[in-house]
Amino acid sequence: MLPTPASGKALSREFLDVLIRAGLIAVLAIFCFQIFRPFFDLLVWSLILAVTLYPLQVWLSSRYVKRDGYAATLIVLIAIAVIIVPAYLLGMAIVDSAESAMAIAKSGSIQIPPPAESVAAWPLIGKRVYAIWQQAATDLTGLVQTLAPRLKDASLAFLSIMASVGTGLLVFVGALIIAGIFMAYGELGSRSAVQIASRISGPEKGQRITTLCAATIRAVAQGVVGIAFIQMLLIGVAFVIKGVPGAGLLALAVLLLGIMQLPATLITIPVIVLVFVTEGATAGTIAFAIYTFIAGLADNVLKPLMLGRGVDVPMPVVLIGALGGMVAGGVIGLFIGPVVLAVGYQLFWQWVEDVPADAGSGEQRQP
Repeated sequence: MLPTPASGKALSREFLDVLIRAGLIAVLAIFCFQIFRPFFDLLVWSLILAVTLYPLQVWLSSRYVKRDGYAATLIVLIAIAVIIVPAYLLGMAIVDSAESAMAIAKSGSIQIPPPAESVAAWPLIGKRVYAIWQQAATDLTGLVQTLAPRLKDASLAFLSIMASVGTGLLVFVGALIIAGIFMAYGELGSRSAVQIASRISGPEKGQRITTLCAATIRAVAQGVVGIAFIQMLLIGVAFVIKGVPGAGLLALAVLLLGIMQLPATLITIPVIVLVFVTEGATAGTIAFAIYTFIAGLADNVLKPLMLGRGVDVPMPVVLIGALGGMVAGGVIGLFIGPVVLAVGYQLFWQWVEDVPADAGSGEQRQP
């Protein structure tokens, strides 16, 4: 039966109404996102921290602190103290070191031992290093004047890095405070997350998707902190054995850099240079330099081993999500990437296995 002109006009009117409603909803969504965008990173950090620390709050609430709000406040205060105190000590140590270096430079009492003849035999860089080292030992003022432009650029780069670290630290502390508010209403938030997931993917899959997201966030976050702690121990032990000044403080700095996903080589390379300048190129200093440099890169080996634990997806999926997310979105992407990729992986296999009953009685393939 062919549609009449009247029915065709009704369909056109209904289609136009749908387009207008969809357009209005899209405009509203765009405006809401633009308003929310300045706070996006902070709130994502807060959500990640809340999901990661929520099991600790449940444990405290069930044993010691009977109210969720008090338990969340206690966790946030302890976490802020653990971060702020080492950061403050590190900052004061940097200021003291800078003042001491300026005082020594003004007094002209810097004494750099001359290099050994074996330094010139180093492959590729031996002659260059020997020449610079020899000039530093005999004419330090002339060397500083020669390298002044490069030292200025290096100083500006260092100040930029320190400013970035300080900003990240402030954002992290703010995210901790907001995470405490999220954890205080953890049960309500968990129910809301299940409701949203169920509304999107269906009641039978909502709980599974919510559990998967929480497990992935916790696995990645704990893996990052665990890797930073292991790296701190590896490097800190070498600093203590070698007798590096401020070894404990430097080890805490390595921990902070690891948590913020900054390379530990920002600490290890200057320490290696300091040891070579003060003690010369001996077998002990070379062994210390090799071990410390490798320990500073240990996170590249530990991440594939730890990031995939506790997640109901293959480790390569989590690893690709973490690395790809970090490349695409920085530190936040490190956490969001595995979540998105793991959820997509599980949804894909649920779709593959969701075969109608009359489609065949063959055994379904498990991922």
